[in-house]
Amino acid sequence: MEAGPGADAASLRAGVELFNAGRYLAAHELFEELWEGTEGRDSDFYKGLVQAAIALHHFERGNLEGAAQLHGGLRRCLAGYLPAHGGLDLAAFLADMQTCLTPILRCAPGSAVAFDLEQRPRLVFRPD
Repeated sequence: MEAGPGADAASLRAGVELFNAGRYLAAHELFEELWEGTEGRDSDFYKGLVQAAIALHHFERGNLEGAAQLHGGLRRCLAGYLPAHGGLDLAAFLADMQTCLTPILRCAPGSAVAFDLEQRPRLVFRPD
């Protein structure tokens, strides 16, 4: 399968739709395909999206340690693309991820923190 810029944009949009629907594993798979097929500048962008999807999957499943471990990596990966990249508002997204994950970053080991579906971060395309 050949993928060009148009295919990448379509895959990114599909991944964003899955992510925003809370289908984090499926979004992860699409983002990972983009990451593995990319060299150069956009590689860390897709890697950051992969890590964000998996972090929320872990959080939703109660693996707070796994989610917390991915937090720093996803922030590092996406920081170089602020405030926006690929049409996505990354500044707002990273702020929302921080808000979402702060309770698990601050909780004591062994504590339970519920995943709040209403407060989950969303990826939003910025208007041109």
